Amino acid sequence: MVRRALFVGLLLGPLTIVLHYATDFGATTEFVLAAASLIPLAWLIGEATEHAAERTGPGIGGFLNATFGNAPELIIALIAVNDGLTEVVRGSLTGSVVGNLLLVLGFSLLAGPRDSLDRVSSFLSFGAIAIAVLLFLIPAIPSWHGDPDRHEIAVISVPVSLVLLVVYGVVTLYSLRRHRGMHVAGDASIGAWSLRRALLVLGATTVITALVAEILVGSLEEFAHKAGLSEFFVSAVIVAIVGNAAEHGGAVVVARRGKVRLAAEIALSSAAQVAVFLIPAVALLSWLIDPLALGFREVEMLALAGGLVVTVITLWGGRASSARGAVLLIAYAVIVAMFWVAGDRSDQPEASANAVGALVSGYVAT
Repeated sequence: MVRRALFVGLLLGPLTIVLHYATDFGATTEFVLAAASLIPLAWLIGEATEHAAERTGPGIGGFLNATFGNAPELIIALIAVNDGLTEVVRGSLTGSVVGNLLLVLGFSLLAGPRDSLDRVSSFLSFGAIAIAVLLFLIPAIPSWHGDPDRHEIAVISVPVSLVLLVVYGVVTLYSLRRHRGMHVAGDASIGAWSLRRALLVLGATTVITALVAEILVGSLEEFAHKAGLSEFFVSAVIVAIVGNAAEHGGAVVVARRGKVRLAAEIALSSAAQVAVFLIPAVALLSWLIDPLALGFREVEMLALAGGLVVTVITLWGGRASSARGAVLLIAYAVIVAMFWVAGDRSDQPEASANAVGALVSGYVAT
């Protein structure tokens, strides 16, 4: 019954696109329709990924989901760059990394059974994210004083982005070779899709997801204004969650079916891919439009570092459980509160920083 409803729900995506271009719906209606459309689309990406993983193994399956699932975020980011919404771009990208590490992985562990995880693959992703966080400090620290979008910071962001792309290439090559060697060919379950069919479905669904996500982001500003939320909070939380709808749905779907290892691969691969590929790719491609400086705010760097540390500590033993998932979700709730208190960069930064520090202290104390 649920599967039938999700299949029918796939019609919402094309319908939302047609209504957007053919009619003059209000922003709130478009937001609701687009958000509803992303649910069955995310489910279908999860389905296709699971079938692909039957042919390739969980490591490569997680990589495929991260790749196709992050395509909408790349499109959203470049559209925002073109519109001059630099804070939205930076906030959505950092929020995406944190969301995958804590929200997606947390729900996956909560929804799935107790199981062991691939510690080597997990810590490979952790290492890539740690390198990214350290390199982000190079352009971020100068941006904490003066104009964060000034040209010299955009210039500094170029070598940082190039180094991260090299890291991405090395990590991806090693990971794919390792998982290819671990996977036993021909162990696909009866009834599994062919790899070609799974990839075609992933590609087509990703295109529709990107179009729907663009419509949703276009209606977010008015929607957020009516809700009384800051632009930073909208980008770091709402846009990040929307852009990660594929990973959210895909990871939770496969986790509920008992494939926690694949779900963890999806979440961690996506977080690492955003950090060492998507962010530098956006920074470099932005030079074709308007150079983007990777001038992340203090609260963003704190969220990235804190989210990584909490996840590493939680998964240090390489075990998945609902209790560990709950810990990650609590940590995400704390970071969401930090983003809400911080507000926009121009809104009383000192007061925001003090409030963020109080929240962090309270979380550590608990």
